[in-house]
Amino acid sequence: MKAVIVRSHGGVDALLHEDVADPSPAADEVLVRVQATAVNHLDLWVRRGVPGHSFPLPLIPGNDVAGTVLEAGECVRSVSPGDEVVIAPGVSCGHCMACDSGRDHHCSQYGILGETRNGGYAEMIVVPGRNVMPKPKGLTMEEAAAMPLAFLTAWHMLVNRAEIRPGETVLVQAAGSGVGSAAVQIAKLWNARVIATAGGKRKTRLAAELGADHVIDYLSEDVAARVHEITGKRGADVVFEHVGEATWKQSLRALSWRGRLVTCGATTGSRVSIDLKHLFFKSLSILGSTMGSRADLREVLGHAEDGRFRPVIDRVMPLAEVRNAHRLIEERAVFGKIILAI
Repeated sequence: MKAVIVRSHGGVDALLHEDVADPSPAADEVLVRVQATAVNHLDLWVRRGVPGHSFPLPLIPGNDVAGTVLEAGECVRSVSPGDEVVIAPGVSCGHCMACDSGRDHHCSQYGILGETRNGGYAEMIVVPGRNVMPKPKGLTMEEAAAMPLAFLTAWHMLVNRAEIRPGETVLVQAAGSGVGSAAVQIAKLWNARVIATAGGKRKTRLAAELGADHVIDYLSEDVAARVHEITGKRGADVVFEHVGEATWKQSLRALSWRGRLVTCGATTGSRVSIDLKHLFFKSLSILGSTMGSRADLREVLGHAEDGRFRPVIDRVMPLAEVRNAHRLIEERAVFGKIILAI
C-alpha cells in the first residue's frame, strides 16, 4: 500500500511517500481502508522529534482515521466488512485495572495511533477491534476524521477535569485550532457563556459564527483585561488552555476567584511560571489533561450523530500534499482541521 512515513526527524522533507507492506489483522484486530485522516499538532511533533522523547521510527503518522472495514479478525463481533467506521486514537492493553474501570487512557501501556504505532497516513490501517466505532450518520468521512482526537481531548478537559457547569463563563484560548473549535461547541452544549480568542479578523469572525458569545483578537487586545471587562471584573470560571508559554500569563490573569485552568498542551513552549501568592489567594485550580476514554469518545460521537457537534474543517487536501498541510499548520494559517483524503 502507499503511505507517508517518517524514518528520521526533520522538516517537512522527513515526510516520505513510500510503498509499504499491506498490514494484516490478528484475531482481535480490524483492517480498515482509510478514506480520511486529520492532521494534528502531534503529527508535527512526531515528524520534528521531541528532545528527551523517543518515537518508534520508522513510523506512519496520523492520529484520526475514518474509513471502511475491509476485514475483521475471527474474534471481532462488533463490525463487519463494509461498515463505515471511526477509529478511537488511543490504544490500551484492554485488561488492566485502568482499562477494566473505563479509564483506558490511564493504562500504563496507553499509546496513540501515529505516535506509538502506525497511524492513518496510509491506504490501510490495522487496529484493535475495541477501537473501531460506527461513523455518525450525517457526517462525511472527512468530517468524521476531524472529530476523535480534538473532541475527545476537549470533552475530557471540560467535562471530566474542569467539571463545567451550566451558566459558567469559559475562556477558550485559540478557538481556531481543532481542539479549540471543539471546546467552543462543548461549552455551549453545557449552556456556558463562551469567550473565545482568535488572531485576526477572519478567525475572530469564524469563532463568533461557531457560537462564541464574545471573541477577543489576541493580536490587538489584552486578553485578560477584556475578559474582566466582559465579566464585570469577575473573570472566567474555566480557562481552556493548550497553547502554553504564549498565553499562560494571560490565562492565569483571566481566572475568577476559585477558577479552574485546564491544559492539554504547550504548542508554543512548556516553560511557564506561577506566582504562588496569586494561586492560593484566589484558590485557583490548575488541571492537567491528556486524551480521554473510549467511553468519552462514544458519548461525543453520539452528540455528533444527533447533530449537536459539527467538526470545523478548514480544507481537505490529498495525501500527496501532506508536506504543505504541515506547513500551513506551522504558519497558523488554518481555522479548524486540515483533512487528508486518501
